[in-house]
Formats: sequence, structure tokens, C-alpha cells
Amino acid sequence: MSLPPGFLDELRTRLSLGQVVGRKVAWDMKKSNQSKGDFWAPCPFHQEKSASFHVDDRKGFYYCFGCHAKGDAISFVRETENVDFIEAVKILAGEAGMAMPERDPQAQKKADRRGELVEVMEQAVQWFRMQLRTNAASTARDYLAGRGLDDQAQARWELGFAPDDRAALTRALKGKGIPDEMIVAAGLAARPESGGASYDRFRGRIIFPIRDARGRAIALGGRAMDPNARAKYLNSPETELFDKGRNLYNLGPAREAAGKGEPLVVAEGYMDVIALSEAGLRAAVAPLGTAVTESQLQMMWRVHPEPVIALDGDAAGLRAARRVIDLALPLIGAGQGLRFALMPEGLDPDDLIRAKGACAMREVVAQAQPMVQLLWRRETEGHDFDSPERRAALDKRLRDATAQIREPDLRGHYEAELKRLKWELFNPRRSNGPTRISRGKKFGFSKSNEEHLPPSLSARNSLLVVGGAVEDQMREHVILATLIATPQVLPEFEAALERMECLDPANAALAHGILACHHETDLRGALEARLGEEALETLFSQRHVAISRASTHAGNLEQARMCIAEELAKLDARRGHARELAEAVEDLSGLSDEGLTWRLSRAAEALDKAGRGDGEDTTEYEYGTNGAPMRRDERSEFDALLGTIAFGKAGPKGN
Repeated sequence: MSLPPGFLDELRTRLSLGQVVGRKVAWDMKKSNQSKGDFWAPCPFHQEKSASFHVDDRKGFYYCFGCHAKGDAISFVRETENVDFIEAVKILAGEAGMAMPERDPQAQKKADRRGELVEVMEQAVQWFRMQLRTNAASTARDYLAGRGLDDQAQARWELGFAPDDRAALTRALKGKGIPDEMIVAAGLAARPESGGASYDRFRGRIIFPIRDARGRAIALGGRAMDPNARAKYLNSPETELFDKGRNLYNLGPAREAAGKGEPLVVAEGYMDVIALSEAGLRAAVAPLGTAVTESQLQMMWRVHPEPVIALDGDAAGLRAARRVIDLALPLIGAGQGLRFALMPEGLDPDDLIRAKGACAMREVVAQAQPMVQLLWRRETEGHDFDSPERRAALDKRLRDATAQIREPDLRGHYEAELKRLKWELFNPRRSNGPTRISRGKKFGFSKSNEEHLPPSLSARNSLLVVGGAVEDQMREHVILATLIATPQVLPEFEAALERMECLDPANAALAHGILACHHETDLRGALEARLGEEALETLFSQRHVAISRASTHAGNLEQARMCIAEELAKLDARRGHARELAEAVEDLSGLSDEGLTWRLSRAAEALDKAGRGDGEDTTEYEYGTNGAPMRRDERSEFDALLGTIAFGKAGPKGN
């Protein structure tokens, strides 16, 4: 509906914003100055004790210094009453004594027609309700009682019954003077394609009235009593009143309940919504026989910023969740998202409530997962990640998904969270790592596993052989401190940081934090908020960090690059050759003698020398079997020593 020029200005002029807001808040009279139209109160949009919500009555605007809510009288009514723009204008116009403007004749004619159809629908709803009390509906009443709906609940939801008669409703409505054309236009009857008399669409079914947000009857849903019926549930066809992709079952009552702070729960069907509401979760809605549409998502977000999608815990439910993710990714934004409550396998909300009670359902809703977790599960469950190609394919799928998010800040947070989950996947507690993610496994971080990962078995064996833990940790300190000091180089070393196997849990926590917070403008501040100030103070107080120019001189990109690359290369070299040596030791299977012990010590010395880079000549690199760099003379000595170790195990030929 378009409003004539000047109508809204006149409405705002006639209204006192202080009076409109004053019905919802208690003014802080010590802080307010009524004579100047200056009012203060605790904010009605978030929980607080202090008065940070300010109303400037003369200018007609409000602003909260806590949650930053702002607007005028129309936006205040929209937010507090959970109504759309025109409804808010109608409410305020009534208070101001202003008549809403007349529509143009054509629009008025269309509105009159819709009003007549609504009246036909109301007549049908009342007739179906009466039929539920007849002898013919005894089976339907028994079914509803078995689903936990007594007479009072049936009345609350205006449930009815359509007799198994081809024209019972049509005869009843015609008897009240309603023409056949209006009955068909309302979607209550249909005409055969071959011609002839119309017939009732709903026969032998329990009837669920479908009302719009304003409470007007616009359609019906019917549940068949015959188990052999072609369709278990049947909805009205699309009509002048009803667009199934633009409406939600129970929207009006759910909007009111959500306005009082209840979570908005989105279920799959009528009985689920009724069961949820009867169990105390009154802000429950359902799509109407279709997958969730973009229009329905937008309607949900106008009711609640983070609806909870409660889907059946079976394969079909998970497929539905994944379709919703694809639909929602381009639409989500700051403060506008989704959560998913996955039901126990084989149960829907109605089943769970009847089996375990309302508390069990509330617990499932309270534990609803953010959409990023479902996205991660979709891209990882049932997949093998035992090769670089498969891991790269995962990277591509995740990039393609996050690329759909239009808001840059939110996209950055999604990318950071997915990198965190990927770090967890490829840096597990066991040394060899998972190659397949089983279905049903839930991924996420708790405080317990944020205390990070111990060194792998191969790393521990290497330390037992050559004792390089302290030197490795020092290199880790310098790498991490340099990245924190000059985070601009992080994109170049992100993959290496993900692979870096930190020996110290504190270093692992820092590495993980850097990866998770890489998008933050103030990386150091974000890390302090995540890990505490002490973690960074401990890192930068290390003597070897304090004397490193790359760690202490922030912003020198070239110096930072060279330092990190050098430390990573030395770390890779020492650990790579340590793994070779550890494998040789494992091959000994407990056999040893004095000569073998001496050869092991020589190999360890060569390894230690390679790690320190003594006398390093970067033009003389060879590469070990693990790809780590080592000078040619060191490589030769190392290979010879490994050969004598193997010979020491096997013994001379003929023995």
C-alpha cells in the first residue's frame, strides 16, 4: 500500500514519541528532563539495569547507547509489536486520530474480493469444527486423543473434520447463500476438467486451518484418515488468498511469542507445531508442504534474528537442512542467521515430546548448532581425506560455499571458523590422523579440547633419540611472535602454520588462535581476548624472542618473511631427518650393541648440526626422503650412518 505525500510527516507531528515509548518502559526520572523532551530508561530491546536508552521527544528519535537500537515511532512499534510497516502505521494512526488513506478503486475492489473470500474460509472453518463433534468423526477424535490433544487443545487449534462425502461442504456453504464460484475461488472445491459439478477438495481428513499473520483464515491443511490415501497431507491450492511459499503455519501467534523472548522454532508439519506450542515452545511455525523458500526465510527473520530449524533426525531431515543452507548462505548477515536443532534419529518434535516430555525438546532447541557447523558436516561427513587431492577438494568446496556470503565481515568469520575446524580435522590427537569422517560425528570446539594437541608419536620418538625439544620450541616462539608482530605476512605462511606440529601445547594454542583470528584488524588484541594477556606476555618475554629483530620490529615485511621462512626451513629439516632416524630406531626392534649405539650418536650429531645450520651454505642443499633440506655433505654423512644402522640390525651376510 502506498501512502500519499505528507501523511507520515503529519502522523509524526501529531504523535509524542515519549508517550509511544512510555507505554513500554519505565523512565529514569532522575536522569530525564521532561520539560526539554529528554527521556532516559533501561532499553526495551536488551537486558540492562542502567538507563542507556535515550528518547529525544522534540526530534522524534530514540537511540540506545548499549545495543545501538535507533529509530522513530514507527520503527519502535514495528520492533516492540512485531508487525510490518503498514500495520505499525495503522496502530499509530489510530492513536493519533488519523484515518488511513483510501486506496484507489481497483485496489479497493481487489481488497473487497479478498475480504469476501476470507469470510467464505471462516464459514468453512466453523463448519469443519462442528463436523469433528459428529459420530462420523469418532476415528479422527480418537487419533487426536492418541496424539495427546484433548478437547481444549482441539478447540485452541480450531481443528475440524471433513466427512468422506464428495460435496458435503459445498452443499453446506451453498445453503448459506455462498455461490459455487466463490467456493472454488477459495480453494475449497474444484471443478473436473471434463466439466460437471464441483467437488470438495477435502474428504475424510482432519482439518488444520491456516491463518495469515493478521489471523485471517486463508487456506486449509488436511490429514488423511485412510492409510491408503494418495497423499497423507493435503494443502489448499494457491488462490487469491493463499501463496504457500509466502506463508507459515501459526505465524501470528508465533510472532507474538517471539516478541516476548521465546526462540522461534521452525518444524516440518502441523502436528509438530501444535506439539511444540502445547509443550510451551509457543513461537513455532512450519512451511506449508514445500521446502523453505526465500520469502519464508525473510518472514522468519522479521520475527526473530536467529530462527532454530528443527528437522527430523533422519536422512530426509538432513537433506532438508542442507537445502536450507544453500538457500540461506547468500541471505545471511550480521545478526541474521540460522541455527539447527537435529532431532534424535527417527524422531520428529512431536515424537520426542510424547516420548520424553517437553524438557527433552527444550534441551534439543537449546543445543541447536550454528549453520557453519552444519555446513562443515555436509562437506566432511562420509568423505576420505587421505590424499592432498581430496584435501584440496575440501578446500574448494568450502571456498565455494563461503563465496556465496555477501557481507564481507560475516564471510571472514565463516572462513575463520572453517579454518579452525579444518585445523582440528588435520591435527588430531592421534599421530596418523583420520582419513575418513564417519556420519553422525559432531565437530566443534569445547574448552577442554582447546587446551590443544600433544606432539605426535613420531615427534616424541625423535626427541628421545636426539633431544631437540628446546631448540624446536625456540624456533616455534620466534615464528609465532613474528606473525603476531607483522600479521600482514600471515597469508603467505598460513598453510605452513596449519602444518606446523607444535611440541608445546601453549604454542599450539597460539598457532590455532592466529589461524582463527587472522581476519581481525587487531590480531594481538583478539589473541589476548581469546587466550589471555599472560599467554602473549610469556611469548614475548622469552630471551630469544626479545633479541629477534623480526619479532620486536613490527611492520618490516621483508625482514618478517625472511625470518619465518628460515626458521620454518630449519624446523622442517631437523624434524624431517629426525623422523628418518626414528624410523630406523623402530626397525631395530630392541637389538643394540656398543657399535650401534656409537653410530646412533653420530647420526644424532649430524641431525643436530643440520638443524642448527652450522656452516650453512644455501647453495649446497640436497633433500631427504621427506623433502626436508640438508647440506650435501650432511646428507651423505647422514645416509651413511643410517645405512650402517640398518647393517647393524641385519648383520653380515651368512650370519
